[in-house]
Amino acid sequence: MSERGRGPIFAAVLAAGKGTRMKSNRAKVLHTICGVPMVNYAIAALRPLEPERTMVVVGHQADEVEEVLPEGAEPILQKQQNGTGDAVRVALEALEGVEDGTLLVVNGDGPLISDATLADLLNRHREAGVGATVLVAELEDATGLGRVMEDAGVVRIVEERDATEAEKRVHLVNLGLYAFELRDIRRALGLVGSENDQGEVYLTDALEIIGRQSRAVTCLLKNPQEANLVNDRAQLALAEEIVRRKILDAHMRAGVTVRDPVSTHIEASVEIGRDTVILPGTFLRGATRIGSDCVIGPSSDLLDTVVEDGALVEHSVGRGAEVGPNATVGPYSYLRPGTRLESESKVGAFCEVKNTSVGAGSKVPHLSYVGDAKIGQGANLGAGTITANYDGRNKNRTEIGDGAFTGVNTSLVAPVKIGEGSYLGAGSVVNKDVPPGKLAVGMPARAIRNAPNRVKEDTGKNDERADRTETEG
Repeated sequence: MSERGRGPIFAAVLAAGKGTRMKSNRAKVLHTICGVPMVNYAIAALRPLEPERTMVVVGHQADEVEEVLPEGAEPILQKQQNGTGDAVRVALEALEGVEDGTLLVVNGDGPLISDATLADLLNRHREAGVGATVLVAELEDATGLGRVMEDAGVVRIVEERDATEAEKRVHLVNLGLYAFELRDIRRALGLVGSENDQGEVYLTDALEIIGRQSRAVTCLLKNPQEANLVNDRAQLALAEEIVRRKILDAHMRAGVTVRDPVSTHIEASVEIGRDTVILPGTFLRGATRIGSDCVIGPSSDLLDTVVEDGALVEHSVGRGAEVGPNATVGPYSYLRPGTRLESESKVGAFCEVKNTSVGAGSKVPHLSYVGDAKIGQGANLGAGTITANYDGRNKNRTEIGDGAFTGVNTSLVAPVKIGEGSYLGAGSVVNKDVPPGKLAVGMPARAIRNAPNRVKEDTGKNDERADRTETEG
């Protein structure tokens, strides 16, 4: 038999409950905090301790919970949710044949717990050489929480409804995180019944039994902020506020400027390069990646969107889009999935672009819809240009060649190709290919002569960007 507390570490994350106080059709642990399912924060906190196995006890909506678990987390099904003691018993059944070791029990609804606190709990347990250690916190307001009574190696948890007036004045509360010796918790759970008003097996009863047989101790939480469990929507919002601020602080320490942290929301999975400026009211979510020296916002919302170095995205929405180096977007534009803006291109005010590549230096300046298209380099689409890509059954492609120019209110009826260097007159409706270098006008448009020569003007983009950055900075 190994020395008490020195065997391998195993972990059980309790995530089987419905969470009735959330008043939700979704299991409580599936609710996200900064884009991450709540249960995964507890799993992440365990990872630095390198458990031999990390078991996640699932029950309510088990399939959905299993789908969000990270690699290495092992779902264990609790068929009937009969309390925390029964959940641990299910985890122990998965460890059949393992005699020695320490079992860490963590709540799936405790997203603020840190790896440092779990390490403190484990170290306290090992140093004390006891059968059980429980994490406790000293709170000014302990209303609604179980009070902790410790006496000569016996730790009792008294629920508030059962507490005397003297016990209610105790500010030491149970956080539901434990370190157990496998032999001790197995023996104790064998003695715990379910003769209570809920008909459940309480883990706290096992804790008291272990204390009487082989001693139990408490471990005091150092950071009271981590004591916040999530049982309802108000607590969910509080946890998100805390996590969100941690994420923002990490980005700012890495060289990102966040002008107004109060109004900025950045999910845990987002990456941002140094010297990028995030302006107020901005939401960055999912697999979004922002390069260096960008300006994002104000009031931009990017989901699963890539923005490369030096780009500007102002008052705009991105969904699965790619914005190339030094490109500009907005204000008030919508980049839909499959959109790719090449270097120094522009999608301006009140535009929608979907499943389209916009070539280097090309412009879609304002009031346009461009879908299922390929735009070459140095092209310019006049105000109100649209690609009529849907014929009622199929989505068709539009190709616009390098250096092409469309006048205002031009309609391109796909499938159609606009040749390199061609020129479309204002109000044209184009339903046939336009040869390279030709001028086409009318409804439907016809090529009537060679396109006029256009002198490529300086876009002033760099000056514009510098002015904006200076103003916003």
